[in-house]
Amino acid sequence: MAENRSSALATLAEDERPELGRNLTHGLLDSLGRAIVTGRFEHAGFPTEAELAKQNGVSRSVTREAVKMLTAKGLLSARPRQGTVIQPTSSWNLFDTDVLRWLLERQFSVELLEQFNQLRVAIEPEAAALAAQFATDDDLLRINRGLERMEAADRGLDDTLEADITFHVAILRASRNPFYAQFRDVVSTALRTSIRFTNRIKGRTANVADHAAVRDAIAAHDPEGARAAMRALIADVLDLIQEMGMPAKV
Repeated sequence: MAENRSSALATLAEDERPELGRNLTHGLLDSLGRAIVTGRFEHAGFPTEAELAKQNGVSRSVTREAVKMLTAKGLLSARPRQGTVIQPTSSWNLFDTDVLRWLLERQFSVELLEQFNQLRVAIEPEAAALAAQFATDDDLLRINRGLERMEAADRGLDDTLEADITFHVAILRASRNPFYAQFRDVVSTALRTSIRFTNRIKGRTANVADHAAVRDAIAAHDPEGARAAMRALIADVLDLIQEMGMPAKV
């Protein structure tokens, strides 16, 4: 175990130390979080704070704070006489944007991508229906701006990824429900991976007309129409992922 842990630490230090950047705590957090999620310590056990500090060239206080943050995200726990141990995946906070990003970045993430879009089916169509009922003029303006950015991106005048995210986040906010609005960071983080994945398939990009149908239904105060349009939009993404013939792993 000690030999395995030393090997994992050496790999971690070699691969990740240059990426810590100016903010050492968040750099170490990102490095360790990614290492945990990708299973680098699976057969080695999690290092002590002293080992981490030495291998990464940071202070014990920096290491302690990074470990504390990972514990708050559900990746680690401190147990009497066992030290700090990695928690099972079921304990991880999947709504934490760092955890979600690490999960989506690991090698086998298509299953998670599919599951995330299944979650979107449960959230975004209802948010769109609520937006059709409660959106303010400012909300509609933000949705329109998101769609305009998507149209511009289609002409090569804007960033496709950011435009699509802007549109979806605007609808979550337009629901006027703070619980739906809280999903904006999760949706933004996961969409970055989802859209990159779907856009690279045969040059596929987001269908602006399908997004316009959602906007039109919201602007017409048509909850059922908005719900159906958003559900169809996300279902198209799910179909695309499943068409690849890799619903679980790639």
